[in-house]
Amino acid sequence: MNQPVSGATVLVIDADPLMLTAVAAVLNLSGYECHCARDAEAAFKAARGLPLDLILCDVDLDDGSGLALGQELRQVPGCQDLPLIFVSGAPAADMVRRSHDAGGVYYLRKPYDPEVLLELVEKALWMPHLVRQRVAAPHMLQAAAPRGTPAGRRL
Repeated sequence: MNQPVSGATVLVIDADPLMLTAVAAVLNLSGYECHCARDAEAAFKAARGLPLDLILCDVDLDDGSGLALGQELRQVPGCQDLPLIFVSGAPAADMVRRSHDAGGVYYLRKPYDPEVLLELVEKALWMPHLVRQRVAAPHMLQAAAPRGTPAGRRL
């Protein structure tokens, strides 16, 4: 297993206290800083007060849809570009499409293997880093090119 992204903070949202505890234990034991929320109110409080790197949200919450909550959390300053993983025990045939439409980068069906969870968390956490590298790369090429030389052209 690979090392977790250094300093990664994960918000886990699930109405089931046993599932919440189990997921938090897996993430904490793997080196992630994990914060838990059982409802939308606690999720918003965490999103507004913590420097999050990823949100893992159950689709089926007691106080509403996790898909809708994920979209609403994206409106919180600092959460717009956070990777979002949805999980669910529901056998909905279109859940992958619905979670993708709600901004999820991955969908994981319960029950799941902890190793699979960790692999998806790791992959989701690296996505923003790759995007930032791609965005920064043209600027770095431009800055490194001598005056009068088009960026990226070999000399």
